[in-house]
Amino acid sequence: MSKIYLSAKLPELGTKLLEDAGLDYRVYEGEGLISKKDLIEAIADCEILICPLSTQVDRDVIDAASNLKLIANFGAGFNNIDIAYAKEKKIYVTNTPVVSTNATAELTAGLIISLSRRIVEGDRLMHDQGFDGWAPLFFLGHELKDKTLGIIGMGQIGQALAQMMNAFGMKILYHQRHALSAELAKKLQVTYCSQEDLIQQADILTLHAPLTAETHHLLTSETFKQMKDSAFLINAARGPLIDEAALLQALKTGQIAGAALDVYEFEPQVTEGLKELSNVILTPHIGNASVEARNQMAEIVAKNAIALENHEPIKHIVNGLD
Repeated sequence: MSKIYLSAKLPELGTKLLEDAGLDYRVYEGEGLISKKDLIEAIADCEILICPLSTQVDRDVIDAASNLKLIANFGAGFNNIDIAYAKEKKIYVTNTPVVSTNATAELTAGLIISLSRRIVEGDRLMHDQGFDGWAPLFFLGHELKDKTLGIIGMGQIGQALAQMMNAFGMKILYHQRHALSAELAKKLQVTYCSQEDLIQQADILTLHAPLTAETHHLLTSETFKQMKDSAFLINAARGPLIDEAALLQALKTGQIAGAALDVYEFEPQVTEGLKELSNVILTPHIGNASVEARNQMAEIVAKNAIALENHEPIKHIVNGLD
C-alpha cells in the first residue's frame, strides 16, 4: 500500500477520498508552511507526495525519498517542483489545471472593478476617519464601459475573463504567442494585436501568461513608460512576470495610475514600498481560493494518488512521463 504524505492540509473532500480508498496518509500538522528539513524527514519512506504551490520540491527533497513515485501538486502551476529531475528519477508530476479557471477569472474581475472604482481605498477611508458627506468631485473613479482591456495570455483564464468583462461593455485586446481561431475570437469578442500595441492602448492591463524564461520580467521599466499614465495593471498570474522594483517606481512617478496584485515577485514577501501606496490593492494569492475550486483540486490530487495505487492511468502529468 502506498504511503502518502500531505505537506499541507487538504479540503475534507480530498482526505475522505483517500480514506474511502483505504490509503495510508499523513498530514503536516505544524504552524505555517512546512520547512525543507521537516519535508525531507517526512517523505523518507513515502511513495506519493501531495503538496501545494508553496512547498518547494527540489533535488534534495526528491533524493530524500527513494521510493517516491508521484508528486501531485495542488495547483495549476508547478514552478515549485524540479520537474526535469523528477522525470529523470521516473517520478510522475501532476497538477490541477482548468478547475481554478472561473475562480481566478472572477477574482481578476473583482480587482479590476475595485481598482477602477476605488472600492478598497474607500473601505479604508470609512474604517479610518470616515467622510463629510456626498460631494460632486469627491472620490471619483472610472467606469469600465468603453474602456480598453488588454489581456496578455488568452488561455482558459484569459478567455473566461474576456467573457465576464464583455458584460461591462469593454473593448478587449489580447496578445499571446499564437492568435485564437477567428471563430473563437469572434465568440469572445476579442481582437488580437501585438504586445507593444496592447500595452500602449490598454486602460487596464491584466496578465494571464505562464511563467517561463521568456516571460520572466515581461513588464519592466521600459514597458511602464509605454503605458498610459491613466492605466491600471492587474496580476493574478505569476509574480515574477513583473519587475516589481520598476512597478514601484512607475506608481510613485505617475507613469501608471494604479495596480492590483494577487501574486508577487518574491512571494510571500511584498516589495518594500508597495504597501504604502493608496493606489495599490494587495491580496494574498487567493486567485483560486474558492470552496468550489479547492474542492475540485483536492479531488484531482486524491484521485491521482488512488489511480497510482490501483495501477490505473494518472491524469494531468506535466513532466512528460507516460
